[in-house]
Amino acid sequence: MSPDFTPVHSALRDLMLKHAGDLVVARDAPGDLVIRTPELDAKGQPGWFGTVTTKKSYVAFHLMPLYTDPSLAADLSPELTRRRQGKTCFNFKKLEPDLFEELDILTARARASLNSRAVRDASTSFINPSHFS
Repeated sequence: MSPDFTPVHSALRDLMLKHAGDLVVARDAPGDLVIRTPELDAKGQPGWFGTVTTKKSYVAFHLMPLYTDPSLAADLSPELTRRRQGKTCFNFKKLEPDLFEELDILTARARASLNSRAVRDASTSFINPSHFS
């Protein structure tokens, strides 16, 4: 019998949604939350912010801004670092309030980074006048 990760998924889902704000909730189903950005990627698809997904033996919390800005994770605690898989994923098997609090702070920083990147990108973009000719 598989463990019941519903409480873990619920806590991590709430944490992710707390920081989603005006981002796009692409999927919110039992065991599966996907948050995307309104900016389009190179393939013309909405960008990724994060996911919370229940797997067979853990709940995965993916925070995609860590891929584009690794400095966000520079000061992770050793405990949270042990939960990290790759650049953007943290795996949990049980409720861990202290680590979830640290993850909450990290997610807030990731969202702020995303917002500042969007403002920076908007300030350097321009409308080509030839589009109106």
